[in-house]
Amino acid sequence: MRSTRTEGRDRDVELRDAIHRTGYYPDVVVDAVDAAVAGEDIVSYFVHHEPTFDRDEVRRHLSVVVLTPSRLILVHTDEHEGDDLLPEPYTSTSTEAIRLTSVRSVVVTRMVANPTAGPRPPAEAVVTIGWGGVSRVDLEPAGCSDPQCDADHGYTGVLASDDFSLRVSAAADGSDAVVGLLAFAESLSARTHTR
Repeated sequence: MRSTRTEGRDRDVELRDAIHRTGYYPDVVVDAVDAAVAGEDIVSYFVHHEPTFDRDEVRRHLSVVVLTPSRLILVHTDEHEGDDLLPEPYTSTSTEAIRLTSVRSVVVTRMVANPTAGPRPPAEAVVTIGWGGVSRVDLEPAGCSDPQCDADHGYTGVLASDDFSLRVSAAADGSDAVVGLLAFAESLSARTHTR
C-alpha cells in the first residue's frame, strides 16, 4: 500500500517488497508488473489490495499503479474459481500502459473529518485519472423555467473522463495508504503538468 517518490534503482526492490507484503500471488503480480514496466525506471508506485464479496465467498483484487518517466502503468489481478475452460482456481492479470502525454486529468479528492478542529490528515482519498480511454455520459431531460411548459427541450448532460479511479480510507486501509495514494497522485501530477 505504500508509494514512493524517491528516484533510483531501489524503487524496483521497494515495489517488489510491497507486492510480496500483500501475500496475494506475489510472483504472478511481480511478473506482470516487470513485463509492463519493461526495464524503465520506476518514479513512483502504489499497491492496493482489496477484498471483494462474491455471494458467500471473499475474492481478492490487487491494483498496482506505476509511474515511469514516460508512462503510467496499471496492473490489476483478480482471483477466480475454476470454470469450464479452466477447472482449477486461477488468476487473471491485465496490464495497461498509458503515455504520460496522453494523461488529460488527475483528480484528487481528500476527505477530512471534523475540519473545524484544525489541520488533520485526510481520512479518505480518491484519485481519478483520465486519458480519454473511457468516458461516462450523464444525461437528464432538459427543461426551462416555465413550470407550465410541456415542450420537449431535449437532453442536457455531462461527458466525464473516468478511466481509472481508486479510493482508500484510513479506516479500511490504514492512514499510510491514504498518504501513499496522495503521494502517488502528487508525483503523477508533477510529471503531467509539463507535458
